[in-house]
Amino acid sequence: MQIIPASPQALKEAVSTLKRGGIVAHATETCYGFACDLTNLEAVEKLFALKKRPADQPVSALFPSVEEAKKYVKWTDEAEELAGRYLPGPLTLILPMRSDAPMVLFPTVPKSQVPSPKSSLGIRISSYPFAADLAKRFDKPLSTTSANLHGQRNPYSVEEIASQFRNEKMQPDIIIDSGELPENPPSTVINLTQRGDRMIRRGSVKEG
Repeated sequence: MQIIPASPQALKEAVSTLKRGGIVAHATETCYGFACDLTNLEAVEKLFALKKRPADQPVSALFPSVEEAKKYVKWTDEAEELAGRYLPGPLTLILPMRSDAPMVLFPTVPKSQVPSPKSSLGIRISSYPFAADLAKRFDKPLSTTSANLHGQRNPYSVEEIASQFRNEKMQPDIIIDSGELPENPPSTVINLTQRGDRMIRRGSVKEG
């Protein structure tokens, strides 16, 4: 487990690690999160194994902009309204995936490498500078999920990540140290693919 202070050089190291199929821990506007290449099935499998996350619990995708996200999901008027009010920021919108997306994404660990045509995707556009720069520089969708073992506390410092993974066989490849973060709530998650109560998780964004 390599720990690197946040800097322009650290950004380059993070991008290089992601291109090799590695896992990068970095700060976001909520907590520290794990990034991997969502177009790389082996990287996604590694992420799920690292976190001990159930294979059927999808991770969201980090994009540098709403415009990029629209290439992968079927956008709606409601999504446009919410995005205009809260993005970039701590909001995850779940929308149907497009069949004509530029690349196949793996938000879960599927039995088949061909995702279901009815599958959906949670999208994030981060307001945290390093996360935003990473998404822009990598130029492919990244995972965005908290940098913790499944079921354990969300980490707000590098020390918390190191403590959780110290005795684990699998560890993140690098951690980008942006210091201790304020203990902000997780992102609000709104599922725009279903009717009725669509608030999956209530975070700092209260409407929807």
